[in-house]
Order: sequence, then C-alpha cells, then structure tokens
Amino acid sequence: MLRQRVITALLLAPLAILLILLLPTSVFACLLAVAFLAAAWEWSRLAGMKSRVARGMLLGVVLLGFIALWMLRDSPWLWHALIVAGVAWWLLTCVWLRHFAFAAAPTPENRNLKLLAGALVVFPAWVAALSIHGSEPHGHTWTFLAMLLVWAADTGAYFAGSWFGKGKRKLAPQISPGKTWVGVYGAFATSALVAAVAGWLLGVRDLRLLGLIVVTVVTVASSIIGDLLESLMKRHANVKDSGALFPGHGGLLDRLDSVFAALPVFALGKLLLGF
Repeated sequence: MLRQRVITALLLAPLAILLILLLPTSVFACLLAVAFLAAAWEWSRLAGMKSRVARGMLLGVVLLGFIALWMLRDSPWLWHALIVAGVAWWLLTCVWLRHFAFAAAPTPENRNLKLLAGALVVFPAWVAALSIHGSEPHGHTWTFLAMLLVWAADTGAYFAGSWFGKGKRKLAPQISPGKTWVGVYGAFATSALVAAVAGWLLGVRDLRLLGLIVVTVVTVASSIIGDLLESLMKRHANVKDSGALFPGHGGLLDRLDSVFAALPVFALGKLLLGF
C-alpha cells in the first residue's frame, strides 16, 4: 500500500505543481473546476444519492455555480464573503465531528443536509484557490505554497504517527482510528518548517514571518478537520474510500478533503496579513 501511495504521489505531484505555477488563472480555474466536480460526484455518493441521473443534474448545478462565481470575480467583497463563510463552516464542522452520529441515518433529510454541506465545502475552496492564484505579486507561488503545506502536513503526520504514535492517544477514534495526536504534532512541525523557509524565500521577514507560521498552523488544523469530515462521511456511507481513481490513494475526494478545508483558511490569513 505504501509503495502504491509513493508511486502515485511521484506521478501526480510534478503535474500538479506545473499546472499551478505555469497556467494563467483563467485556465487554472477551469481545470480546478473539473477536479472539484469529480470530487463533488464522489461526495454526492457518500451523501446518499444513488441515482446517477440525479447526481449528474447536481453536477450541472455545481458547474453553473462555478460559472456564476467566475463572472462575479470583479466583486471582491462577494469572493471575500464566501471565503469567510468557508472558514465559518469548518469551525461549525468541529461541532459535527464532536457529535459524530448526527445525520448518520440514511434519510432524505440527512442526504439533503450533507449535499448542502458539500456546497459549503466546494464553493469556498474554489473561490479561495482562485483568489490566491490571481493575486499579485507571486499569486501562483502562494497557491503552490498552500498546497505544499497540506502535502507537508500529511507527510509529517504519516511518519510521526508511524514512528512515534503506536499506542499513543487517538485523535478521533470513533471517526478515524488511525490518527493520533502525535501525528497532529508532526503535521504542525513539518508544515511550520516549510512555511518558515518558503516565507523567507518570498521575502517575508520579522513579525510577518511569524504571522505566516501562525496562519500555517491554523491552516493545517483546518486540513485535519477536512480529513476527519470526509472520514465521517465514509463511515456514515459504510465505504472505505470515496472512489478508486488513484491506486493506493482512493478517490479524488480522498486526495482533496484536506485541501478543501485548508484553502479558505489560508486565503483569509493571506488577506489579513496583507501578502
């Protein structure tokens, strides 16, 4: 399993980096919309939508939402409001994770609630990514950094948990038994180190560099919440992975769950720090 994960990551990571760094924001928006639509398809299955026709119609609505938001990109107050709404949603998600049995029953009401949650997952993240990518200066580089922090946190959590987390206190045993607090600390340490180096290279100094590290830690905490929410959705749906698109990695939603949560937080932090 680890070998499959490493091979898949080595194939996908360079492509993702090139797309983030080289593409203009308009083209990046289209490719990101395609990826998010695929993740939304998997989310709708986890939410309890069984009809492929209904799920296809739902994707059409999501696509129209992306188009409308892109057309309103010259209204920064709207995009900023959606980013703030995304951050607020991930704070609210903590309550859901604490009461993990909420909405577990496969009823139409719970399905609709999870679909609404999916909208709060997908749209703020898409807007946040494009807000970062289209910013000046170094918008493409900042977008890459946001993704790099999530990847670094995931790697740090995996190895810290594997090496030092055996028998240690679990993070959320009822939702994701494999995650430990040691893994969380590893994620924080690894991502903070990456942020410090990257910030220095981007010319961020003094208290602003400290601010970037604080934003990084909060961003990684949010990414962990995103991972736990998807784990909760899979437990409710009684499935192991959201899909089987990537060998060793599951579906696209399994790869983007942390990113969905991290992007609005990082985008808001970047705005507040004035980067």
